[in-house]
This record gives sequence, C-alpha cells and structure tokens, in this order.
Amino acid sequence: MGNERLRAVMAAGGWTHAALATVTGVDPKSVERWVNLGRIPRRATALRAAEALGEDVHALWPALRQARAARAVSPELVALYDQRADLPVSVFVDLLATARQRIDVLVYAAVFLHEAYPRLNDLLRERAADGCVVRIAVGDADSENVRQRGQEERFGHGIESRCRLALMHYRPLLGVPGIELRTHGTTLYNSLYRADDQALVNAHVWGVNAYGAPVWHLRRNGDGGMFDTYADSFGAVWETARPVEG
Repeated sequence: MGNERLRAVMAAGGWTHAALATVTGVDPKSVERWVNLGRIPRRATALRAAEALGEDVHALWPALRQARAARAVSPELVALYDQRADLPVSVFVDLLATARQRIDVLVYAAVFLHEAYPRLNDLLRERAADGCVVRIAVGDADSENVRQRGQEERFGHGIESRCRLALMHYRPLLGVPGIELRTHGTTLYNSLYRADDQALVNAHVWGVNAYGAPVWHLRRNGDGGMFDTYADSFGAVWETARPVEG
C-alpha cells in the first residue's frame, strides 16, 4: 500500500523521485518504494526528506514516532504503539499476509481495514486457498454489549451501524472454503488480529474509541505466555459466537 501523504506533498511541491533521492542521498528506486509501496526509510533519511519537503516527519511516516522497541518486560512483546490511528494499515495487512496456517480476527467492527485496504477480502481468499484457516468474529449489532460500548465511547448507535457495515464487508466471503464468519455479543476488552504465531492487540479503554487506544505486537515464544493468553481468549469467544448464514 502506498504512502498517499508523501505522494501528495511531493506533487504539491513539484518533487520528482530523482530530486528527492538526490537531497536525501538514496537511490530514486528507494523513493519510489516509499511512495508506491509504503516502505519506511531509516530515521536519519526520513528526517532529511521531511526537512526538504517542509513537512513533519511523523506526518509522513507515523510509525517512526509510534513504534517502540520491546524491552525486557516480556520476550513476546515485539513493539508498542501509542494509538491505532498512528499505525499504518499496512502493518495489519502485512501481518495477515504472512499467515500460512491460521488467521483469527476478533473485533466489533474495525471497518478501517476494508476502508483503507479494499483488497482485504481478496487477501483472505488467497490465504485460505493456500490452506490457511480463517476465522472472523464481528460484533452482533443487536447485542446489549455492543450498545453499551457505543454509549461508553460516545458513538451512540453509530457502533451498531458499523457492526452491520463490517458484516456487509465480510459477507462475500461466506461459502469460501477455509473461511468462517461469526457474530459475537461478548464484552470486547481487546480487538485481536492474529496470523499464525504473531498478533496485533488493540486495547479498549473506557470512554476512548479504539483508534485512540494502544496496540501491541506479540510474537509467540513458548507455551503459556501473553500470546497464548490472547489466543485462548479468542477461542473462548469463538465458541460463543454464532455462524453467519449465507
């Protein structure tokens, strides 16, 4: 997925790939990858590019500000992000694209995925065709817990509409071998996005929309760790969820 903010800033200033490459000391192909593939340059290079463009470096590459290397708190913690809104959607997409055995998604709606990456269903079909088991659980719009979350986050009935919209996005996947879609009415403490032994966990904070809450990236490291805690939580919710009929 490309970096549309960078593309727009360059176009507004009349910058070519070659010109920006010259002032930042990289190959024009590197600049092309920043723009078209969403690649993130090294911090020093990004700072030179942002200065030349007259733009804030974190506005061009939010991940440079948000990602924090995991410390010795847990061997399974890969990175911590202050809030989901500053996390490029390519991080979610790239994670799911790595899956070879299992994809699990547990959300109320998370329509930002389809909105920012319209090929999401195609990606899930491709993973399933390669033998990956895909399980998606979205919120039941008629659930009392969903309504309560809307009140807590001052979304009102908007969250119920977003749950219905999420279901509409995923419905074309019904009947695809290897993919199962269910709705759940549980209290959602975290949104989970799992690909094999890695997961992105979007915390839910009372009174805060999910896009404003932290995200942590986990990689499984043996039995009984943080990763397994969240994987087991998904399994428990999945057992209570209702299959969506075609």
